[in-house]
Amino acid sequence: MNGWRRMLGMLALICVVGTARAEMPVPTAKPEEVGLSSAQLKRIEEATAKNIDEGIIPGAVMLVARRGKVAWVSVQGRREPGSPDPMKLDSIFRIYSMTKPMVSTALMQFVEEGRLQVSDPVSKFLPAMGGMKVGTEVTGPDGRPMLRLSDPTRAMTVQDLMRHTSGLVYGARGTSLVYQAYKDAKIGDRGATNEEFVARLSKMPLHFNPGDRWEYSVAVDVQGRLLEVLAGKPLHEVLGERIFKPLGMTDTSFQVPADKLMRVAQPAPGTNGKTTTARFKVDDGAKYESGGGGLMSTTEDYLRFTAALANGGAFNGQRIIGRKTLEFMAADHTGARPGRPPGFGFGLGFEVRTAVGDSAQPGSIGEYGWSGAAGTTFWVDPKEQLYAIYMVQANDADTRDLRLQFRTMVQAALLD
Repeated sequence: MNGWRRMLGMLALICVVGTARAEMPVPTAKPEEVGLSSAQLKRIEEATAKNIDEGIIPGAVMLVARRGKVAWVSVQGRREPGSPDPMKLDSIFRIYSMTKPMVSTALMQFVEEGRLQVSDPVSKFLPAMGGMKVGTEVTGPDGRPMLRLSDPTRAMTVQDLMRHTSGLVYGARGTSLVYQAYKDAKIGDRGATNEEFVARLSKMPLHFNPGDRWEYSVAVDVQGRLLEVLAGKPLHEVLGERIFKPLGMTDTSFQVPADKLMRVAQPAPGTNGKTTTARFKVDDGAKYESGGGGLMSTTEDYLRFTAALANGGAFNGQRIIGRKTLEFMAADHTGARPGRPPGFGFGLGFEVRTAVGDSAQPGSIGEYGWSGAAGTTFWVDPKEQLYAIYMVQANDADTRDLRLQFRTMVQAALLD
């Protein structure tokens, strides 16, 4: 079996740096022309081929750009396990939480237009959320744990939503009564609209007082509903008008049309006895357009968005965000609050590196980006004038190691 996988992996290994230059929507260069090591980039291909051979991922699309030019693109493996179809540059991936930076960027456009401020209370636009209480777990009269509900010490703000200090949670990320309440209420169920999602969420307890700590949560899904209220349109229309169409992102959507289904990448069957299951079908007609994790996209489409960020907010003459607004978004907004992993803070839509030595991976202070649940990741490093995109579909248990491997090896490719 391993030999068969190795043969397929090698047959499907396509290094498209030279052949795909005309297809790239940004200028291209050879790695050494922009201070990158071809030999090190080749090592990334070899490590990825091993991951494919071991069944961790069926295939991958990887891209590294520096000094405004795409210097390396590698397409490897299969589009899905057991399929003869090779992975391609235009394969469509579930990007899950890489949806978040685009939603936050669209929301900051409304800030630029004077429609809201990040200091505004969320309840100004979503009144039902103004009645949410903080749930503190205590021992009840019968000796069993119960939630004591109390008013928060201050109102949840738009900034709290954007930097994940809202008090909201993801139900699957804990076991206490607050997390269980979110699970029992099926918060984020794809059968609900964004309006219904917020109505249901507003009845949930907060895990802590807004602003007290950092915790990753459904807050960006709330941002998605906020965009709908501000624009008076469904989220897909808001993102289409404000992000996708200006940047030419023709393959990014919440639902994949029938004529594109054969381009969708599927996850590995699983490793270490853990089965990989896609969290949603790409053509199920679900009403819920998750601003926190519902988009599908391609490497080229996400390149357009990433290139706009790396270029101060504009791409091919289309500005999606102001330069100073982007600087504000890419700054750390969490400070000394507990909850963040060592070496990182969080801005408005992005993880932001605040230190080098405290982290388990190399990089630059000030680099920013985010990842998706199936292993996709991207980041922009202003200091090194570098950005990179990694597209895979993997088991939750493997995604951290895959991202860490890719990011560490890309950093090692820097020559000057």
